[in-house]
Amino acid sequence: MTKKDITDQKHEIRPTQSIELLKELHILTRDGKLNQDTRRKLKQVYHLVQFIEPLLKEVLAKKDHLSIVDHGAGKSYLGFILNDLFCKLQSQPSTIYGIEVREELVKKSQELAARLDFKNMSFLHLSAEDSLQSDLLPDEIDVVTALHACNTATDDAIRFALTKKAQHVVLVPCCQAEVAATLRKIKAQSLKNELSEIWRHPIHTREFGSHITNVLRCLQLESHGYDVTVTELVGWEHSMKNELIIATQKNLPGKKARDRKTKLLEEIGLSSLEERFA
Repeated sequence: MTKKDITDQKHEIRPTQSIELLKELHILTRDGKLNQDTRRKLKQVYHLVQFIEPLLKEVLAKKDHLSIVDHGAGKSYLGFILNDLFCKLQSQPSTIYGIEVREELVKKSQELAARLDFKNMSFLHLSAEDSLQSDLLPDEIDVVTALHACNTATDDAIRFALTKKAQHVVLVPCCQAEVAATLRKIKAQSLKNELSEIWRHPIHTREFGSHITNVLRCLQLESHGYDVTVTELVGWEHSMKNELIIATQKNLPGKKARDRKTKLLEEIGLSSLEERFA
């Protein structure tokens, strides 16, 4: 590696970061360099962590250790990054749990954590239902994340967060198909309602279904006392699926949010999904 390579990288890679991890995540090339694409990816990683790090610090202001669950972790990209940039640097490293239903991905994450000596990370082969009652997890979790959790996997993460009384919930939903499928089924009867023009055309059905799903998720969290903000996770992927939902438990009154949620479901003919968003 040339002196120029080292000079370029020292301004972009933090001294405490694991070079091996960055290679495994394809943020660094195999020879340890940054090119234009990997440099952009590194900036995107930092951007995501900037949203989550203040939440972790807020928890640590009240206690000396926190627990994080990455629900539907996949390759545990987010968990590894959070650990490398924040958790492993604390005087008492916080515990990160990755929950994933695909056993082969769990095993790969376990092997990588062992190689990197990340002893504060645990990867569990659990279904969404099993994760609610597993003895391998604490009764309460401080922070729950779900990055690009497809379709109802985001709802599984919300249910887990509510069950575990999470202080913070960070969601980047993806591929919300369930509500759109229901809208298609009821389209014939709902066309009598002028509002149904919003989703009459197939492309609008898909896009409106995706949008209304996240609206209902926000109302669901608010109905359980959370303060919710929604923003863009700019540049994480070259994709429209970059909506970031951040919820913080404030024990706010939830009745108005529940009433609005019920009314909204009635207006668009989706009352059958009331329990999904309870």
